[in-house]
Amino acid sequence: MNKTSSVASSSGKMTFRRSKTRLSDKIIPIFLGLCAALSVFTTIGIVYTLLQESIIFFKEVPVWSFLTGTVWSPILSPKEFGVLPLLGGTLLITGIAIIFAVPIGLASAIYLNEYAPARVRGVVKPVLEVLAGVPTIVYGYFALETVTPLLQKIFPDMSLFNALSAGIVVGIMVLPMISSLSEDAMRAVPKSLRHGAYALGATRFEVALKIVLPAAMSGVVSSFVLAFSRAIGETMIVTVAAGATPRLTANPLESIQTMTSYIVQVSSGDVPRGTIEYGTIFAVGLTLFVITFLLNILAQWVARRFREEY
Repeated sequence: MNKTSSVASSSGKMTFRRSKTRLSDKIIPIFLGLCAALSVFTTIGIVYTLLQESIIFFKEVPVWSFLTGTVWSPILSPKEFGVLPLLGGTLLITGIAIIFAVPIGLASAIYLNEYAPARVRGVVKPVLEVLAGVPTIVYGYFALETVTPLLQKIFPDMSLFNALSAGIVVGIMVLPMISSLSEDAMRAVPKSLRHGAYALGATRFEVALKIVLPAAMSGVVSSFVLAFSRAIGETMIVTVAAGATPRLTANPLESIQTMTSYIVQVSSGDVPRGTIEYGTIFAVGLTLFVITFLLNILAQWVARRFREEY
């Protein structure tokens, strides 16, 4: 009798567990699908908001004159709506940042992956990644109060607000991204490739430069593109340190204005809603969105193009 009741109890527990498992198998995919749909709908909402206001703006300002104009003065008369000065300032800051960050970030990744002892790597890599958590407003004042005075000793004619110091500090900000992603890509390279190269008499530097780096090229180049995309959308550093002068120039010692800093300036509340000046926020935002979207597509293409499978 006891044996029969224990068998019945066990079968009852198994049935309950199976029904519970089947219920979770139904609920979890629905929950995960809703999470994925939320990200898609958020992107659609952002695009809709940008397009809605931008279409109104471009009814008054031709798209061609917006994209090719060399003067940006949407608030002061005579009003001009050429976005090239903002685009040029954005690319100048980003170019300086990438020139600064790529060599240092790649060298850091090679050192951490190929040369650093485990104890050193365990200390240096977390310290590098801490830089990614520093608020960008802190970076902005670091550029204004520390980097700019140091650079003014080298370039006495440098303006207080300038592209060079802002670009260098943006480079410091994206440095952990390049270093960490590149180091992870190099670490994924099979050790058998290294051992084969060492067996053929290659030095450690030759292994790092001619074996590991080409094998990890997909992840390394993707880190560069992602860092470029992050730098081009940076806001607070350039708002604090680069100035607010929309000027089409290649001189990094002058004050410039980027697309993001212009959006911050106009979004402060002084521009009435529904005016053409208000529409410039969304037109510039749409331009920035398209650029970053294309950069993300480029990063995915690079990852597929240079992927190595072992």
